[in-house]
Amino acid sequence: MNALVRDHLVLAQEASSGRSAATVHGGHERSLRQTVMALRKGEHMHEHEHPGEVTVQVLHGKVRLVVGPHSWEADPGDLLTMPEDRHRVEALEDSVFLFTTALRLR
Repeated sequence: MNALVRDHLVLAQEASSGRSAATVHGGHERSLRQTVMALRKGEHMHEHEHPGEVTVQVLHGKVRLVVGPHSWEADPGDLLTMPEDRHRVEALEDSVFLFTTALRLR
């Protein structure tokens, strides 16, 4: 995981989008997917919502979760539970986090 953090920090810093991501477990056809995501300072994931349960575990840097008028900041080791409401994640520093999605099975 440490190597992925280092690699994706560099990729995000060099990318015109300021982002980098790679799925490390699962995929679209599975109920569980884990993705390492890196954001350059000042970049953000556009506002969105997800079906199922989603968490963000900060691996490097500092991020802010924004839900409407509310926000929470997180440091390395912190785990954020994402709401089903529309939300976005902002990088307050060059940041890397593990984005985990568990889809509800019917």
